[in-house]
Amino acid sequence: MPGNAFAGAELTIDLDAIAANWRSLGARLRDGARAGAVVKADAYGLGMAEVAPALHAAGCRDFFTASLDEAITLRGLLADCRIAIFFGPGADETGEYSRHRLTPVLNDLGQIETWRAHAAGAGGSGGEPAIIHVDTGMSRLGLPPEELARLVAEPERLAGLPLACVMSHMACSEEPAHPLNGEQLSEFKAALAALGPLAHAAEASLANSSAIFLGQDYHFDLVRPGAALYGINPTPEQPNPMAEVVRLKGKILQVRRVDSPRSVGYGAAHVVTRPSRIATVPVGYGDGFLRSASNRASGYVRGVQAPIVGRVSMDMMTLDVTHIPQEHAQPGEPVDLIGGPHPIDTLAAEAGTIGYEILTSLGRRYRRSYIENGRPRGTAAS
Repeated sequence: MPGNAFAGAELTIDLDAIAANWRSLGARLRDGARAGAVVKADAYGLGMAEVAPALHAAGCRDFFTASLDEAITLRGLLADCRIAIFFGPGADETGEYSRHRLTPVLNDLGQIETWRAHAAGAGGSGGEPAIIHVDTGMSRLGLPPEELARLVAEPERLAGLPLACVMSHMACSEEPAHPLNGEQLSEFKAALAALGPLAHAAEASLANSSAIFLGQDYHFDLVRPGAALYGINPTPEQPNPMAEVVRLKGKILQVRRVDSPRSVGYGAAHVVTRPSRIATVPVGYGDGFLRSASNRASGYVRGVQAPIVGRVSMDMMTLDVTHIPQEHAQPGEPVDLIGGPHPIDTLAAEAGTIGYEILTSLGRRYRRSYIENGRPRGTAAS
């Protein structure tokens, strides 16, 4: 890319830390349980092409995507793993599932019938396994109670379809005291019992990242961590047990002196009340640094907090560096925006959101570098 296209910021993604987080979560599980990995949304914005092979090298063999396109991309990267798709198959997609050896998550009776018809049309062997998703409280995807009851009463709906797994999804697991956690656990156990012989050989999967920390009762056979792999705190009420994965550094582009009654940025959202030095950093919401962080979040210059003043714009933000020695706040000086002294969950709280949105919003203009086997693997444009 021309000129100073990478002058704004560098995003460093630590693949070693992702692998370490996967191993750490696996070490918490009850005997016999194992950890998969959720790599939807381009591995939470960090790059499936880099992240999935690193997890595979660490030993992961169960991967979950949201959509068919994501799963086909992943299959092109990894040949010897199970890839399951949360959205489940449409009638015009079943052939792609077979072609790429993908496992559907069947979310309702309609998808079950679609998959059964596909198996019959393929010769009736029914040899391609599927995952049944039971809704236990999310009221989103998954068989609601009335459809589960109908499935149990009409077992022929699953005739010839091997079930690899029965799963559900937790709604409030990041809040350990929330009563819905226990209610969902009980409802999931009841669903497994009701399915009985229909799912006698199937594994069970309930826990996402935070539910792993609710205890072994939630682990069953397979857990499905996502956010925790990427360094987001799965236990918000406690210190983060996960290794840091993402580091975003900007650079000061310009520093200027501003005095009252001048304002800074769009909408005069910050008015200077004293002689100040304002640093402009070329990172904005066009790069995924959320506008809602305006006048709330901070950058860090040599470990010293520099508040964002004024509105985050598409390409730039402005920091108050008045209190930082002038020789330390000069054009070209690095500014920590995510990671290090400014953890991703802290930025998320300042921006009024969650770490998931911060990660998946990270823009395509950063220079990305990956750390693997303890050293930079190289740099690339997103």
